[in-house]
Amino acid sequence: MDSPPGGLPVELRANDRLIARVILEQQLQPGQYIEVEGHLYRILERRHLYRLQKGKYRLYKATLAVQPLEGGELYEWQGRWVLGNPECKYSARSELVRCAVYPAGPCRNCPHFERL
Repeated sequence: MDSPPGGLPVELRANDRLIARVILEQQLQPGQYIEVEGHLYRILERRHLYRLQKGKYRLYKATLAVQPLEGGELYEWQGRWVLGNPECKYSARSELVRCAVYPAGPCRNCPHFERL
């Protein structure tokens, strides 16, 4: 799968809403993070679009379904990144969900916070 010269045009979308259009040199995978215009996003899904050129299908652009993350919401825990404060009793210690009590977050100033 060859990227177009100069990088691959990529659309970032959250809840089917266009967030940004960027050119990326590298192929990002679901589970990785991307920072665009000072905002951090988790990549949930990647889709490719191809064009037929000179009898061959070539990678034309990609769409990334992303989850916006607020600053300070990522923590390193046991060698991996988790969403939300892993020191909280209710933390899911997951890359996708903050906690069982307040999954929408943010963890900062949460009234349910209880240290382990």
